[in-house]
Amino acid sequence: MAGPGAAERNGEAEATAPTFSDVLRANQGMVFSIAYHFLRDRAAAEEVAQDVFLQLYRSFEELQNGAHAAFWLRRVTSNRSIDYVRKRKLQAAVALEDAPEPSVSEEPGDPMLNRRLRALIGSLPETPRMVMILRYQEDLMPEEIARTLDMPVRTVKSHLQRSLAMLREKIGRSMGDIR
Repeated sequence: MAGPGAAERNGEAEATAPTFSDVLRANQGMVFSIAYHFLRDRAAAEEVAQDVFLQLYRSFEELQNGAHAAFWLRRVTSNRSIDYVRKRKLQAAVALEDAPEPSVSEEPGDPMLNRRLRALIGSLPETPRMVMILRYQEDLMPEEIARTLDMPVRTVKSHLQRSLAMLREKIGRSMGDIR
C-alpha cells in the first residue's frame, strides 16, 4: 500500500488506499485477541501487539490492500506469539489458572467449563494451540490457517483432529469418564 500522497501521484482517489491509521484501527482488536488468547497474559499480548504494529509500520509500503494487511497481521501475530513463548518460556513461568481473565465479558454458559477448556487448550504445544485459536477463536477455515501459518492444509487438519482428540480425552479424565 502506498503511503500518504502516493495515491494522488498515481491519479487515484486518496480514499481507495487505506492509511496506516485505518489499518491499525481496523485490526488492533484482532491482533490483541490472537496474542491474548495464545499467551494468556495481558502485558505479554500488549507487548506482542505493539511489536506487530511497529513491524506493520516499517512494512506498510509493501502491503497491497486492506485484506492483504489483515492476512499479514494474522500471520505476524501468530508467529510473534509463538516466538514470545519460546523465548520467554512463558508456559513454565505462568500457570494458566493464575493468568488474568480477559476484560471482554464471557459468553453465557458454565464459567467453570469455559475456564477449564481454556486451560486445556493452553496446555497444547505452541503450533497446535495457535491452530486451535485461529480456527475456533478467529473462525478461520483450515485453508486460511494453512496460509497464515505457512503449512500444508493437511497438517492444519491433522493438528485440529489430534488436538480435539487430546482435549476430549483430557476432559473425559477430568470428569471421571473411564472408557
